[in-house]
Amino acid sequence: MRTLSTIIMTGIIGFTMVSCNGPQSNQNPLLVEFTTPYNSPPFDRIAREHFIPAIDSAMTEARADIETILNCTEEPTFANTIEALAFAGQKLGDITTIAFNLNYAETDAELQKVVREVAPKLTDFQNDINLNEKLFARVKQVYSSVDKDSLSAEQLTLLEKTYKGFVRSGANLNEDDKQKYREVTRKLSELSLQFEENVLAETNAYFLHLTSEDELAGLPKSLVDAAAQAAQQKNLEGWVITLHMPMYAPFIKYSERRDLREKIYREYSKRGFNGNENDNTELVKSIVNLRLELANLLGYKSYADYVLENRMAESSDKVMSFLERLLVESLPAANDELKQVQALAKDMGVNHSIEKWDWAFYTEKLKNKLFNFNEEELKPYFQLEKVQEGVFMLANKLFGVSFKSVKNIPVYHPDVKVFEVLDADGSFLSLLYLDFFPREGKSGGAWMTSYRNQFVKNGENVRPFISIVTNFTKPTKDTPSLLTFNEFTTLLHEFGHALHGIFANTTYPNLSGTSVYRDFVELPSQVLENWAVEKEYLDMFAIHYQTGEPIPQEMVQAIIDSRNFLAGNLSIRQLSFGLVDMAWHGIDKPFKGDVIAFENKHMARANVMLHVEGTAFSPAFSHIFGGGYAAGYYSYKWAEVLDADAYSLFQEKGIFDKETAQSLRDNILSKGGSEHPMTLYVRFRGHEPSVDALLERSGLKK
Repeated sequence: MRTLSTIIMTGIIGFTMVSCNGPQSNQNPLLVEFTTPYNSPPFDRIAREHFIPAIDSAMTEARADIETILNCTEEPTFANTIEALAFAGQKLGDITTIAFNLNYAETDAELQKVVREVAPKLTDFQNDINLNEKLFARVKQVYSSVDKDSLSAEQLTLLEKTYKGFVRSGANLNEDDKQKYREVTRKLSELSLQFEENVLAETNAYFLHLTSEDELAGLPKSLVDAAAQAAQQKNLEGWVITLHMPMYAPFIKYSERRDLREKIYREYSKRGFNGNENDNTELVKSIVNLRLELANLLGYKSYADYVLENRMAESSDKVMSFLERLLVESLPAANDELKQVQALAKDMGVNHSIEKWDWAFYTEKLKNKLFNFNEEELKPYFQLEKVQEGVFMLANKLFGVSFKSVKNIPVYHPDVKVFEVLDADGSFLSLLYLDFFPREGKSGGAWMTSYRNQFVKNGENVRPFISIVTNFTKPTKDTPSLLTFNEFTTLLHEFGHALHGIFANTTYPNLSGTSVYRDFVELPSQVLENWAVEKEYLDMFAIHYQTGEPIPQEMVQAIIDSRNFLAGNLSIRQLSFGLVDMAWHGIDKPFKGDVIAFENKHMARANVMLHVEGTAFSPAFSHIFGGGYAAGYYSYKWAEVLDADAYSLFQEKGIFDKETAQSLRDNILSKGGSEHPMTLYVRFRGHEPSVDALLERSGLKK
């Protein structure tokens, strides 16, 4: 999963997405007031060529906002400096949000060119603000002299965030180092974009063309139908399997052709590592070295130290202790699981060792044997439309909110659906955009983002526009979109992020919704995943798409019984990602070695199977090299600790307990980053969390 919190810029500029049908007037639709319902983005009028002139114009307007603050003749105050900065450049934020969100969800060569051109401009603009001595002097004066007792908790947080933001962005550097800072940040913005473009190009470039029936052995009908449809779209006979997850994952899990499993595994696992124009190996080196240079300029030993200063975890040592504790608890279980899989394969007459392209195939066989649980048999009970209803139903049961489909809101692609989100009293809370299916212009994975954050200005509570983007199994001509259980859980996860945005109720846009510490942002999403195995909830919507029969009790029980299946391996997989992330961003001198040798060294402790020669992980690790999770991938496991402890309160009080849900909304979901996350968490839960809650839930606690 990737929240587009992976596309958040620091400072006054925010992010978002956009699409392009042709312009309908000579006026740039991005530079006039949006006349759409709720002033939502007018996607039907925006063309690619609108972005650069609109961003240039909005940047001029934003600079004027800054000049107004600088030229204020009054003494610096919280209102005329700190608060004014929080609302400066809103038009620029709106436009860049649209452009950058679209670059993830509906991109093409033209939009990529636009983003490559404007990204350095935006970096320069942000640096002009952060490195402005006169502006920092005003901020510093307010920070050191304001009566903090006169400020609310949210105002205190904004003051602290603003002051630290300047310091962490080079405000205290000398002129030579400020110039170096400008050069480094500019280059980083360019390289991160290039990294993402290369991964998308690699994913789109390859497909496995099947031409004979025997190559389909073991594949479920849903995948065969989708593969036939994909072949037709490419004007080919037979079947096509792409590297997009809705096709790749079931193929690697069900195909009885080991040679084809190996072939597609290798192709997927060497994206960005093919020695071609999309190779990311040198980009990995450049990015980590530039990040180290930036950290050193600001007085930190490593980039991880720089990042973690502003996280719940606080330090590299604390993160590594956390990862090591989980690794010690997880490895014995992971090794036992591998032995079980090898034993099953041997019973099936297999003499070869279990390789990485065998893992999903044989673990699925083992799951069937242990739990009578076949994920393909579950899919008819998870028709996308019904799952969507079920997710909305959960929000209604917990919080009283409702969702109304609307057709008069412009969208950036025909697949996108829009809903009004209404509170229990009928008042408008948010727009929610849903974009479910893969396409060549969309990045892989799943994420939540926003087109507008919530904020309060001039007495008006401006409500947000929230978007969920996924890559789910597409419908075919004969079958609707039937989700795997993992896809269903993914939707719950992203919907948890969405609720964080929908319920936002803060004054300042840069403290709203998911504008929280990276290792706290996953709590709302991961806590919502817990409902996926609750029978009382599943019975509300999980019905067979053909017969209308509810999901059988034995299937639900199999889901529950298998919840901790492969818990050890699932844990060490996430830990291996976290370890290599911390390794890359923990370097304290420029990296000059071999990328693959480095990643193997640091991932090896969390692997129970050998590395596959010719494959690599880092060159496609978009979360940390293209997104916002650098020195932060541990956050997923960190948030699991929080969510295990938080959900235990629902288990104690009842999974639809409205009082507990209201407390979650009031104390966490609505608060955004207005207070320290641990303060918010303790206010909700009554105590700080313990890693034991996660170990117990996962069955890993000794």
